[in-house]
Amino acid sequence: MGHPNLKTRSKFLSLVLRHAPETIGLKLDAQGWAPVPELLAKMKAAGHKLSAEDLREIVETNDKRRFTLSEDGRRIRAAQGHSVEVDLGLPPAEPPEILHHGTARGNLDSIFAEGLKPGARRQVHLSRDAETARKVGTRHGKPVVLIVAAGAMHRAGIVFQQAENGVWLTDHVPPAHLSFAESED
Repeated sequence: MGHPNLKTRSKFLSLVLRHAPETIGLKLDAQGWAPVPELLAKMKAAGHKLSAEDLREIVETNDKRRFTLSEDGRRIRAAQGHSVEVDLGLPPAEPPEILHHGTARGNLDSIFAEGLKPGARRQVHLSRDAETARKVGTRHGKPVVLIVAAGAMHRAGIVFQQAENGVWLTDHVPPAHLSFAESED
């Protein structure tokens, strides 16, 4: 992102739109949308002044495409990663045969006992490519990339959705559908 201030504001925007809209007195609708003028006014009142141009720049330059603007540009929402109750209204989708999940080595025992669970989020996040998954895992410690047999899960009736930014979502990945990427040492 251009200047460091936008990065800070982007993080605050994530907090508001994914987890705690009430911190600035904002209400999201059932699909997680917030009206842009109200969001900007309430952020300003909370000491996080953001112009409409700044907001658009954050949406367009965020490397993970965390935010989605409505077609008319009047509403915004987080693409995924919510801990608040929202229904993104995403249709079920057929996933690729294999997806990836990045985690920290220290989580492996519980993952292979219980499978992948959403934790604080509403759903488990899966990546199409191993490199993205590895980056996610790095945030939590020494990274490990797990292979998820998404095609087999889908054929077994487990529902997948794809977020607006390309991340794959599902409610739970049973341990039987998990394995290690070949390159893991």
